[in-house]
Amino acid sequence: MHSVHLAVLMTSHDHRARTLSALRALEGQRGLPAGTTLGVHLVDTGSTDGTPEAVRLHHPAVEVMSVGPDVSRNQALRIASRNSRSGGGGGGPLGGGPGGPSHAWTHQLWLDDGVVLFRDALVTLLRTSETAGAGAVVVGAVRNAYGDTVYSGRRGRSLTLVEPGAHRPERCDTYDGRVVLVPRAVYDVVGDPDKVFRHRMGDYDHGRRAQRAGVAVLVAPGHAGECVDGPAAPGSREPGIGVREALRRVTSVRELPPRQWWAYCLRHTWPWAPYLMVSPYARTAARATLGRLRG
Repeated sequence: MHSVHLAVLMTSHDHRARTLSALRALEGQRGLPAGTTLGVHLVDTGSTDGTPEAVRLHHPAVEVMSVGPDVSRNQALRIASRNSRSGGGGGGPLGGGPGGPSHAWTHQLWLDDGVVLFRDALVTLLRTSETAGAGAVVVGAVRNAYGDTVYSGRRGRSLTLVEPGAHRPERCDTYDGRVVLVPRAVYDVVGDPDKVFRHRMGDYDHGRRAQRAGVAVLVAPGHAGECVDGPAAPGSREPGIGVREALRRVTSVRELPPRQWWAYCLRHTWPWAPYLMVSPYARTAARATLGRLRG
C-alpha cells in the first residue's frame, strides 16, 4: 500500500460525549500502513455544551473551527474540506499539533461524530480502496447496538439500504455520508457536496455525481463502526397530526425541502422527476388524512 495521508472531515453540534468517543476510536485504529498520517478537521456548528473546548483539551491535534448554529451539516462538511485543502491537510500523529504537517492528503474521510469506528475500520476501507483503484469511493456501513445496518450505501431510485458483504465489497449507487473514503483522484473529479443541499440529500447527490463521472462506488466488507441509534423516524409520520402539519414537517429542512428535493430529482431521476417530486408530499397528505379518519 502506498503512503497514505488522510484528511478526516467531521462536524459536530451539541454532542460532546459522542464526538469525543468518535475521536478516541479514530485514535485507536490499528493495522495501518507504516507512515500513515491523519489530519482531523472538525467544524462545530454553534455547540453550547462545550464540544469545541473539550475536543481542544482532549485531542489537541484536531483542528477545530467554530461557526454559527445556522450552518448546515452539508455546509460544515464543505468548510472542513476547504480547511483540509488550505493547510495541506495530510496531518501527522494525532498527538501532534492541530492539523498536523502540511503534506497534501491522498484521501478524505467523511466521519460522522456519532460513529465509533471499529479498530480495523480504516485499514479495511483503505485496502478496499487500493484493490478497487484510485477511482472508487468506499463506503463504511454502520450498525446500531442491536447489530442492524442503519447507514450504508444505497441502491436504485428508492435508495434501498445495502447490506455489507462478509468478505467482498458490494456495489451501490450512492451513500449515507457517515463513513465515506474519497481518494484524491475522485475528489478532483467530483469535488465537495453541493452547496444547494443542506443535509442528507447532499450525500446522495455526491454519490450520484460520482457514479455519473464513471467512479465506482463500493461498500466495504463488514461494518466500519457503530452508532447509538439509526435515523429518527420522520416527524411527518407522527400519528394523529393533521394534513397541514404533516406537510409543514415533510417540506421542512429536516425532511424534504421542495427546492432541494426538486434539484435532486431533476439531476438524477429524469424522466420520472416530476412524478418523484410530488410523490412524497402526496403520500404524506394521504397518510395524515387516513390517520385522522381512522382516529
